[in-house]
Order: sequence, then structure tokens, then C-alpha cells
Amino acid sequence: MLRYFTAGESHGPQLTAIVEGMPAGVTLLIEDINHELYRRQQGYGRGGRMKIEKDTVEILSGVRWGVTLASPLTLVVKNRDWENWDKKMSPLPQFRDESEAVTRPRPGHSDLSGALKYDHKDMRNILERSSARETAVRVAVGAVAKALLKEFDIMVGGVVSELGGIVATRADKTFEDLWKCAEASELFCCDTEAERKMKQLIDEAKQDGDTLGGVVEVHVIGVPPGLGSYVQWDRKLDARLAMALMSIQAIKGVEVGIGFETARLPGSKVHDEIFRDAERSAQNAVSPYYRLTNNAGGIEGGMSNGEPIVLRAAMKPIPTLYKPLRSVDMQTHEPFEAAIERSDACAVPAALVVAEAVVAIEIANAFMDKFGGDSLCEIKRNYNGYLEQIRNA
Repeated sequence: MLRYFTAGESHGPQLTAIVEGMPAGVTLLIEDINHELYRRQQGYGRGGRMKIEKDTVEILSGVRWGVTLASPLTLVVKNRDWENWDKKMSPLPQFRDESEAVTRPRPGHSDLSGALKYDHKDMRNILERSSARETAVRVAVGAVAKALLKEFDIMVGGVVSELGGIVATRADKTFEDLWKCAEASELFCCDTEAERKMKQLIDEAKQDGDTLGGVVEVHVIGVPPGLGSYVQWDRKLDARLAMALMSIQAIKGVEVGIGFETARLPGSKVHDEIFRDAERSAQNAVSPYYRLTNNAGGIEGGMSNGEPIVLRAAMKPIPTLYKPLRSVDMQTHEPFEAAIERSDACAVPAALVVAEAVVAIEIANAFMDKFGGDSLCEIKRNYNGYLEQIRNA
């Protein structure tokens, strides 16, 4: 089982992740992790913090000479803004200053619920950990998962498919070509006309002190049939992926395949017909069985079916507005305009990178659950034996 934990606050000294379950022998390079961290900080509409933080990773354990050891990985992403917060966020009691307490909860954030749950009078104690800044170290973990999946020719990528109500037209391209197209776009969008309109909308929202959300689409190719299981609810692959995506700050909805559209169509237009071609296996396909459509998004009955996995996640607009909404001061109980923290006008492109990361982690977890071993060599032996089994099915 591949599992991880993160720790750290938005304005603390660093974000930390410990990853357990990585097998020995996987090539893991710092520059590959840093590339994913760089991608997360890109995107039209990002705010001032991206000019302060230039995220890079430090690997403190679990890797020697660029290869995993099978011992726990420790990943660290430093917060460069810490020097301005060392007293405000200090663990030492002598720096306590209650005059700077945050007492005005922001609508759409965890401020109020967290303060009530944990009995905090200063909502700085809530917003520091609930901040989307935490996703930086999750992206680092996702890069680790991508490195493992790459050893088995499983690739994860994605595009921004909608922003502020503007829907990008889907180009007739392979997934790999879509990803290359997205990489060259400031909004990770593959429709130049839609991107132009999206940028204009972001500019207008920023001028108005408002924010915008959107929809990100994640693809996973090369996945063999049989990841996940139907036998228990918590082993279903789509359930695990949905939970991973919903764990990202500001995500409010998830679709697999054509998702909600399946509720509007008859069964004859929803279910993907099955075909078999033995030559596919000879051409290194993961299965001789295939579909001409992929409405299911690569998952049926809680298991991967050999087709590309396609997922979409809806991100709400960031709730921190420079045109603040009304709220109530928890100290005085008087109505007030909500407090303002530094924010972005739009972070949908960043959400795509985070979505890719958590999907990669969950696919790698399911892969290890199915083919697990202590070394890359052992897992490849298990995997190749399984492919041989299904080629003859």
C-alpha cells in the first residue's frame, strides 16, 4: 500500500510529506518533482504569493543516488515567506500577540466551521492549515507516484476544459498531444479562442475584485484492467479517485467519463460495447479487449477496464475576494466585511496540476495493491505475469 501524510502551515517554515510504500529501484529525480511544482505555480490569474514562492523540493530520506530505497520518503517544500512570519507563526509562547487575531470568518472558507470545531478564538489557527498552499507538497508526492507509474508505461496528464462558464472545444487529438498543447498554454487549455475569452474574463473579474472557477479534466493512459475491486465499497477505484479529487481545496464536484450526462441518455447511448482483437496484445496493448467509445471513463464496476481513465473536477471560485462578502465578527458578534487574505483571481490551472497529482497517487496506490512487491523488479514480474494471463482470456 502506498500512503502519505502531509504537515505544515501556509506561512510556517515548510511543508512536509512522508510517503510510505514506495518500492526499491524506482528512478526518482529532484528535477522531475520540481517541474511539477513549477507547473502548479503557473497560470493566468495567479496572485502575489506566486512571485514570492519559487517552490523546490528537498528529499531528506528514502532515495540514494536518484533511486528509491523502499524506506519512507521525506519530502520538504520550504516556504520562502517564512522570514516575514517567524514571530506570528512561532511555536514559542513568548511571541504570542492576540492583538493580531483573525476574528472575521470569510464566507466559503473553513474559518468559521474550524473555529467552532476546534474552539479557536483566532482563525489564523484554522486558515493556515486549510489553505491550498498545502497542495504544493501533495504535488511533490504526485510526482513520486508518476515516477512509479512511468516504469509501467502508465501516464497521467490533463487539460482545463472550462473556466468561468466558457467551455473549451475538445480538439481531435491523442491524449499525449492534448497534454503538449496544454503545456504551451497559460491556462492549460487546448482551445485558443476559448482561452482568449477566458483571459478576458479573468481580467474583468480581477478588476471587479472577484474570482472565477472552472473544470479540470484528468486522463490516465496505459492502465490495465482490474485495478480496484467491486467486492467492498472502499476498494472501488472510482470511489477512491472521487475522494482524492474532492480532498482538493475548492473542488465541489467530480465526474467519471461522461458523468452526469449518463442520467440524461438511454442505456443504448451510454454503455460502451466490447470488442476483442488478439493483435492488440501483440502490439503491447494492455488487453485484447477494447471499446470504440469510452463513456464509462475507463472504469466499470469499481475497476479499471483497460480504456483511458477520464475524470473531471469542478472547482468553485476562490472564496477570498478583494471585494469582500459580508460576515460576522466572532469576537464582537457585529456584522462586518470579511477579512482579506492574499489570493488569486483564478487558480484553475493550478487545480489541474493538483488533480493530476492526487489521481496519480491513487492510481499508484491501486497498482501497488494489485501488483505490490518490495522492489521494482518483483512488481514487474507480477505485472508481466498478469498481462500474459489477460492476453489469453
